Amino acid sequence: MSTDTSDPEEMSLDELRREIEDIDQEIVELIARRTYVADTVAQVKEKRDLPTTDESQEARVMDRAGENAEQFDVDVNLVKAIFRLLIELNKAEQRESR
Repeated sequence: MSTDTSDPEEMSLDELRREIEDIDQEIVELIARRTYVADTVAQVKEKRDLPTTDESQEARVMDRAGENAEQFDVDVNLVKAIFRLLIELNKAEQRESR
């Protein structure tokens, strides 16, 4: 058994901070995964001579983001802003690679 004499409040704060660190890493991993798939989409679009921008698909992504935010009781505007940023960054990368 541990003989740690740390204040329990501090220990739980440290544990919570470690959990946030783990979640942050997971978020970055998911962004990397999403970016990889988006790059693959860009390659398919280029081979098929399709435009970089697909407004109907972007609208579906934004609607889905809003629905997911509501499902998890997260601020819809925040989630949509994050997804708008991800979409714009992917589009910029697609334009640069063409």
